[in-house]
Amino acid sequence: MPFRLTRPRALLLSAVPVLGLLVAAAFAPLPFVIAQPGSTADVLGAQDGTPVITIEGAPVRKTTGELRMTTIYATGPATDVNVDEVADSWFRGDRAVLPREAVYPSGKSDKQVEKINLEAMEESQNDATKAALRYLKKDPAQVKVKLRLEDIGGPSAGLLFSLGIVDKLDGNGAGGDLTGGRSIAGTGTISPDGTVGEVGGVSLKTQAAKRDGATVFLVPEGECSDARAEQPKGLRLIPVKTLTGAVDALRALEKGDKVPSC
Repeated sequence: MPFRLTRPRALLLSAVPVLGLLVAAAFAPLPFVIAQPGSTADVLGAQDGTPVITIEGAPVRKTTGELRMTTIYATGPATDVNVDEVADSWFRGDRAVLPREAVYPSGKSDKQVEKINLEAMEESQNDATKAALRYLKKDPAQVKVKLRLEDIGGPSAGLLFSLGIVDKLDGNGAGGDLTGGRSIAGTGTISPDGTVGEVGGVSLKTQAAKRDGATVFLVPEGECSDARAEQPKGLRLIPVKTLTGAVDALRALEKGDKVPSC
């Protein structure tokens, strides 16, 4: 005679494998990266006693204020992230859950990713120097720029490096500082022609900037909405598309003129 389960018992038994899957998922690694606000560094200052920007072949100004490049800290490509960590980070304003492939090249180890990021930083520094000297109409054969910033990778400091070079060589163009004595932070890649590119992680970088004393944040124009998502109170967001636009915005800010806003 066939054995027939009552509905409640049938549901109970069928839930057993589902429960097992959920338990397994709670401990299984997921293809995500958890990011949070990272460190900032003043490109007008020094790191471990060595100036971040060193220039030879042209007079260098003494500057005031700060130009802070910003970073995010993310779990590495080989770090396992489980469902509990994802769930905890998902609804926090100071965390972001990102697909691993959106942050790291597929199939690369932590050491390989570190090497790629350091190479990207070196290329970014070269592009930043070209963009700044082109903006200032300086001959790169005569003006030599060295940029030193240890243990930070990726191309997202390009804009701030270029602004730092401009400030040290030309200031605001009228004898004052490009910063106006403020703590200015920001992010954005830079190309040799001065075009500013998007970088990602902006909502976390604004938090790092505010934490470290910045009152103004330069953001690639296309990422304004991301910057506004977790905009810290008291941090002014200025959208930029080019190095020229960024310099013009900082000059206008110092004069009290109208400045673009996100």
